[in-house]
Amino acid sequence: MSATVHAPRVLVDLGPVAQLRAGRLGRRIPQLLIGLVLYGVSLAMMVRGTLGLAPWDVLHSGFIRHVPITLGQAVVLLSFVVLLLWIPLREKPGIGTIANAVIVGLAADAGLAVLVEPDALWMRVVLLVAGVVLNALATALYIGSQFGRGPRDGLMTGLARRTGLSLRLVRTALEVSVVLVGLLLGGVLGVGTVIYALAIGPLAQLMLPRCTVEVTVRA
Repeated sequence: MSATVHAPRVLVDLGPVAQLRAGRLGRRIPQLLIGLVLYGVSLAMMVRGTLGLAPWDVLHSGFIRHVPITLGQAVVLLSFVVLLLWIPLREKPGIGTIANAVIVGLAADAGLAVLVEPDALWMRVVLLVAGVVLNALATALYIGSQFGRGPRDGLMTGLARRTGLSLRLVRTALEVSVVLVGLLLGGVLGVGTVIYALAIGPLAQLMLPRCTVEVTVRA
């Protein structure tokens, strides 16, 4: 005999089956998909702004200098590489994890096909700032849909759990590492990278409570 518990608007850690049984799929699935598409579009906006990319995207932009694939394809490929690192950490991917690994890259390439690099500096600044804000909203939407963490977020939380180090320390170490590797590969670093690193956490945290969907947990 199972019991159901209505979880308040907080994040819960559920497996794939429990995610589907947690209810409100009519709200949660569209929110997940919209969040992931917007995440990819925000990446494209920052690329076209040419003022610097998010830390992981510095790595992606450097990687494609040596491999004949698009930026979005690099996002997809490296997402699945990161998922392989989940295995020794014993992290369990959710539905949103796999969707994240595929949809963000596809949306990024679609955004890059539509957007063009503006000539005026002020327009590039607008693209950068709008991209960072949209990225934070997209993060809040897909995480708040309660379908699990993205590949890179799961790597961060898994390492923190396994090492006992703080989440902030692990995140900083990971992002510094991927930036350094990306730079060695010829990736794009700029003021936008610093702005993203400083702003994305507070912005996403501000938006997440309003985007978190209340679900039913079956015990």
